[in-house]
Amino acid sequence: MTRRIGYSASAASLALMVAASGAVAGEPAFTAVQVEGFSVAGALSNAWADFDNDGDLDLAVSWKSGEVRLYRNDGGNFVNVGPEMGLPTSGIEIRGLSWGDFDGDGFVDLMGGSNVMGDRAANRSFVWRNEEGLRFEEQAESLGLLVPGRMSRQANWIDYDNDGALDFYAADRAGPNQLFRNQNGRFVPVMGEGGVNDVRATVGACWLDYDRDGDLDLFLANQSGSTDALWRNDGGSFVDVAPALGMDQAGRDRSTGGVGCAVGDYDNDGNLDIFVAVYGADLLYRNNGDGTFSEVAAQAGLDHGGHAVAAAWGDYDNDGWLDLFVTHYEGEPGKQIPVNLLYRNLGNGRFEQVLTRESLLNAGDHGVEWIDYDNDGALDLSLTKGYGEEGGHFLFHNELAEPARSRSLSILVLDEGGKRIPPGAEVRLFDREGKILGARQVSTGGGYNAQSAVPVHFGLAHMQPVRVEVTYMGNRQVVIENVDPRSYAGRRLIVTPDGAQEKP
Repeated sequence: MTRRIGYSASAASLALMVAASGAVAGEPAFTAVQVEGFSVAGALSNAWADFDNDGDLDLAVSWKSGEVRLYRNDGGNFVNVGPEMGLPTSGIEIRGLSWGDFDGDGFVDLMGGSNVMGDRAANRSFVWRNEEGLRFEEQAESLGLLVPGRMSRQANWIDYDNDGALDFYAADRAGPNQLFRNQNGRFVPVMGEGGVNDVRATVGACWLDYDRDGDLDLFLANQSGSTDALWRNDGGSFVDVAPALGMDQAGRDRSTGGVGCAVGDYDNDGNLDIFVAVYGADLLYRNNGDGTFSEVAAQAGLDHGGHAVAAAWGDYDNDGWLDLFVTHYEGEPGKQIPVNLLYRNLGNGRFEQVLTRESLLNAGDHGVEWIDYDNDGALDLSLTKGYGEEGGHFLFHNELAEPARSRSLSILVLDEGGKRIPPGAEVRLFDREGKILGARQVSTGGGYNAQSAVPVHFGLAHMQPVRVEVTYMGNRQVVIENVDPRSYAGRRLIVTPDGAQEKP
């Protein structure tokens, strides 16, 4: 049984429970899960995937100590199996956990990278190959992905050239980023094919097909006064169009810069938008659908100033509109405290910040992921805390009440062979009259230094049949008509290029 611990009795907790019942708007109700087991301090990156293919999502967490824990989800109870699975229990600081099935065997593999300040030569990357859900083997050097000297930040598994094999992008906080092409299971650096080997101080990297031409483009959130970048993919070579589109944020000083980025369709127009967590004022780029963006954070109520770290989109109240969680801290180095932000989407282009300073969700200051770990239809929240000597990582169960909890549809997108989740694929829902209800992207990385391989989640204002449209890279589309969300309560609609499949 999953253990959940909620607020102590207080006015704040009463407000939470009232909000969960739907009586008033306000801060939503979440309860903490397995607090004792998740209490180790210094957690940085959190990434979710079903590593053992048993139908529920498992959690990988990295630490400053070098440990990588793998929590196997056993019916909602989480058990750390990292040591027995061959993952490190100590060593050098690990960040940038990312799940991706690079060898196409149907089992997701795990990437991580070290972050040793002041000793660049000590840094490197790690690739733990998943041996059919039974064990992980570290193979970075033999795969060509050791990347010596890299100060790890975002790591992305993506197919940038649409050849059906996952390539790898390594963002570097202190040196040039590097793109690697997957050539028959070994990775070769891509050199001289456009400037994605960016030398700016990159912390966040998000891939998306912003211009809908069928290949993945790259947004970079750069720190320490560096300008941001949007590298347009022109058939395998790249051009930075951020200056021309007004997205570079020129004129920063060294105390400001982009940190995390998150991709989502917040206004339900079918176009993927970009939120950037910033040391400074946060940014929201609305995709205009014509290859341009408009920066609308102030109009949307999202231009909070301070030290934002990570961000993740998710419809926590299942009203059909993507909400936004931002990890944020206050205080001087060594004395930072989390003061997080949960923005409820009002459906009119604006957001309402619903967390109080006393909130239970002011727990983490680094990684953030929305996931439905118990398949009950409501998104739960995963956080990590890298600063401070107490706490470490947190899982909060969403106590959204019925009938709202069941008003959702979970869609698992797989590739041609029905084995691999294809990063960057897009899913759009339409109602019976053909009106678009929103778009989701299969994750290419986000939150903070993480990439999860999970189904996409749609909250639904009405439980009526919908049309599901999946766009794979290369602009191959699969359309499934008359999908009744009620038929998929507690399970996933599985889609491959051949159409819909029932859950195995």
